[in-house]
Amino acid sequence: MNLVITMSRRYGTGASMIAQELSQKLGIPVYDKAYIENELDDDDYTKEAEFIRQLATSSCIILGRCASEILKDQPNVFNVYVCADKEDRIRRIMQKESLCYQDAKELLEKNDRQRDDFNVEHTGKAWGDVNNYHMILDTSRLGVENCADILIRYFERIEVI
Repeated sequence: MNLVITMSRRYGTGASMIAQELSQKLGIPVYDKAYIENELDDDDYTKEAEFIRQLATSSCIILGRCASEILKDQPNVFNVYVCADKEDRIRRIMQKESLCYQDAKELLEKNDRQRDDFNVEHTGKAWGDVNNYHMILDTSRLGVENCADILIRYFERIEVI
């Protein structure tokens, strides 16, 4: 089966690491903002949405970009939202970016604002609304290192992999 996983996330949750681990274990590519923007050379959201639909014709993982909304009518799409406690996110950003607490907090808040604005602008829906996702993973509770395995076990159980 062609499995497309969309992964929306708060900044600093470790979702990129989860996506990379899933990619390795499932043998499917991950597409993120940098990849999509690099392929398109412009900021036309209509073109971006069409490109995401093209990517979803094969098994893949798509990080962000409102992919869960763009692909909402496709039965082979599984939408995941990754969250974590704010303090855990700040600590992860401090470590990853070598920042002090205040700078990491400001970066987190800026990124969250930008992601929320992007989502509302292009979907008209609240970012992080539980009704838009099939599964929510809290990396503060579950641990980043466990989330890919949780997803894989679920996909095995429902026999999509």
